Amino acid sequence: MLTATAPLTVQKPHLALAGALAIAGFAYLQMAGAGKGVLFAIGLAMGAALYHAAFGFTGAYRRAIVARDMTGIVAQVVMIGLAMLLFAPVLAAGEVFGHAVGGAVAPVGIAMAFGAFVFGIGMQLGGGCASGTLFTAGGGNARMVLVLIFFCLGCFWATFDLGWWRALPELGSISLAGAWGWPMALMAQGLVLGAVLIYALRTGAGFDKRLVIAAVVLALLNWATLLVAGHPWSITWGFTLWAAKAASLVGWDHSLHAFWGDGFPARALGRPLAADTTTVMNAGILIGAFAAAAMVGMVRPSFRIPLGSLVAAVIGGLMMGYGARLAYGCNIGAFFSGIASTSLHGWAWIIAAAVGNIIGVRLRPMFGLRN
Repeated sequence: MLTATAPLTVQKPHLALAGALAIAGFAYLQMAGAGKGVLFAIGLAMGAALYHAAFGFTGAYRRAIVARDMTGIVAQVVMIGLAMLLFAPVLAAGEVFGHAVGGAVAPVGIAMAFGAFVFGIGMQLGGGCASGTLFTAGGGNARMVLVLIFFCLGCFWATFDLGWWRALPELGSISLAGAWGWPMALMAQGLVLGAVLIYALRTGAGFDKRLVIAAVVLALLNWATLLVAGHPWSITWGFTLWAAKAASLVGWDHSLHAFWGDGFPARALGRPLAADTTTVMNAGILIGAFAAAAMVGMVRPSFRIPLGSLVAAVIGGLMMGYGARLAYGCNIGAFFSGIASTSLHGWAWIIAAAVGNIIGVRLRPMFGLRN
């Protein structure tokens, strides 16, 4: 990722490869219809924005916990607040461009809270959240490619246990806009976000121009996703599907398992990956980040990973994957898109994940990871 000391030397072969992948991917998906080419292009822009600004959640939370540096939190507040305002008229209308739209609203319960808590620990051990794992892996970080692999496996593993988890008590899906109306919901969420922003600024945090610009771009791109796909940005369903597809290739029979045997999961598994919106956008993010890294000469994968860091990558990836499935999403699908949709589960997610992050930060030195 781009830093003050990064050499601005374009890696032309890498950039040419990224360009070829981007053009070929867009052309193929555009022919597939249903806005897939546009969603792929949105993913490309997301990957570039995330990489160039080094816009991550994991490092921001770690700096806030260890050094009380809340600069990254300020950017997240800007991003969520803007997305919330952009989402409101579209979700209130219920349709756009002739097709239905819906927010990221999910149940609040024991399983959801525990999943977010586990995800929070995994973020710090893995060294990246869902979006962070994608853009750093796309940028050529070999360790984060490993995290991504085990993230996918963790998502898949959780699908076999979901019946038990879903049987635990929960409140159901609660939309604040649905319960209070859009004006009251926006006002209530705005007050909370404003309070967080004021607190962050009083601790000495400022508006990092690079991060704030990326925050605005990502809010706009999430809004664009809502307009085109009919739902907000999400990431981890794609990881779940990738692992299931891989398992099918080695003989796994999905029809024998409750989660995969019927409904949307079974239909998704029976279709090509290019038909899956989340997969299309995730692929765009990977390629966009790869192109961004090549533009600044930073595609330099190192395969010399210390054992402790390697173990943390495996454990962190599994925890994030398992937790994301229980929590109805990650820092993007549950937290960012959830709060932008006025879903109560978005607020519950960040509270539980924050506790997990605190524990994860304390565990990092055990694996030789610096705080």
